[in-house]
Amino acid sequence: QVQLVESGGGLVQAGGSLRLSCAASGNILHINSMGWYRQAPGSQRELVAGITKGGNAKYADSVKGRFAISRDGAKNTVYLQLNSLNVDDTAVYYCFAADSGGHIGPWGQGTQVTVSS
Repeated sequence: QVQLVESGGGLVQAGGSLRLSCAASGNILHINSMGWYRQAPGSQRELVAGITKGGNAKYADSVKGRFAISRDGAKNTVYLQLNSLNVDDTAVYYCFAADSGGHIGPWGQGTQVTVSS
């Protein structure tokens, strides 16, 4: 089983930046992609960004041009750079790891991102 540990959340003013990290350990051989979902209070969890082993990245429309995902294969770690944050980005951000079939394994514990106006 894969274990995911997220870090890097916090409180930031609108327009500011944060960098999230997610390190995977355990049974990592079958991981094909990693990325981030987020969930705001009262809302469903939504995909923010994902990146495959080969480096192909995709983003939610709401974060394109502001967020950047990257991956360090040697460290089994994925990063999410959050720039030009706004209050609508406030949420708990959850790291995910998926196999080649798109099946997502256990979630990380989540990291809170709060953007103040």
